[in-house]
Amino acid sequence: MKTDSEVPLMLRTRTKGKTLEQAAARAGMSVPTARKYLRAASLPSGMRQVRDYRTRANPLLADWSWVAQQLARDPALQAKTRFTILTERYPERYAPGQLRSFPRHVATWRALHGPDHDVIFAQIHQPGQRGQSDFTHREDLAITIAGVPFPHLRFHFVLTYSNIEAVALCFTERFETLAEGLEFCLWQVGGVPEHHRTDNRSAAVQTIEPDGQRRWTDGYLALMTHYGMTPSTNTAGEAHANGAVAQAHHRFKEAVDQALRARGSRDFADRASYVAWLQELARKRNQTRQLRWTTELDTLHPLPTSPLHPGRELPVTVTRFSTIRVLHNTYAVPSRLIGVTLIVRVRAETRELYVGSTLTLTLPRLHGRFGCHSDYRHLIWSLVRKPGAFAQ
Repeated sequence: MKTDSEVPLMLRTRTKGKTLEQAAARAGMSVPTARKYLRAASLPSGMRQVRDYRTRANPLLADWSWVAQQLARDPALQAKTRFTILTERYPERYAPGQLRSFPRHVATWRALHGPDHDVIFAQIHQPGQRGQSDFTHREDLAITIAGVPFPHLRFHFVLTYSNIEAVALCFTERFETLAEGLEFCLWQVGGVPEHHRTDNRSAAVQTIEPDGQRRWTDGYLALMTHYGMTPSTNTAGEAHANGAVAQAHHRFKEAVDQALRARGSRDFADRASYVAWLQELARKRNQTRQLRWTTELDTLHPLPTSPLHPGRELPVTVTRFSTIRVLHNTYAVPSRLIGVTLIVRVRAETRELYVGSTLTLTLPRLHGRFGCHSDYRHLIWSLVRKPGAFAQ
């Protein structure tokens, strides 16, 4: 079968007074073929007939019912795996050379009888309308601080129209981390979008029993109100539905890995230098998005006059052991506070202790449960007076 470009070449050569043999030779076809297209006065595509029959017997017909059952039972099994099983069951019928035709039969069966696929709906993003955020783990990057492994997470925020992004270092996915990370990123960006979208994490959404309805937590709703954003969330169990920030995770992770390889080391002198390095990388990536960013910047709402500095406040009383218990963890405090009721402001990485409105002490946050943080300076004078207590 000749192509639609070769036949017109033959016809043009013929109209110039050339013989049929010369015109056929010019177009690279035989004289009978040229004569056929002259008589038909049609291009090859117009003469092609649809065939509804096989030119040879289907070699898989005898066992195709079994193959179809396997396809229906477990769609995740690959065609190569199924064909290997088939050759082991019937070595006299099938040879490895038939592997090329088997996947085509499988593809045809899936198109006619296979399960439905998820439909992708293209999203049209408008400037200033939406920001998305999420957490991602970073242990796979093998970052070390002064030679010590530094497991951590990263809070990632992205404006879906311009893809301008901001990142913050964190260690948990609790409300305090979400609130402080989002606040930090909004002030890095320099404006506030109309909507903020997150997944169904307990820091933002809680389930109301027994009907199973879901509603925003009071703290998260207060955060959205302070910044004038409308909260939204994806379907429960579908974390990948936050497509913009999920793709930003992937791209930023690749950029971090490549920058670390170019740097020649994954070790940093201290946490501050690592954070500064991350922020500089994010700034360089945002420089490539300035065309859309100039459009989106004008549509963002202005930031409030001051950050909210969100966090829970818990009243706790110092025990006679000079300790307090905050969210399932124990902290030692100065003995002069025994019997005093403190207000503990829960931050993402610290515990701030207030006597009335006066900040008295700041302690590092313990992660997990049943941990204990003690400072010998808070207990030393009692131990000096009671040396036997330390031994026991």
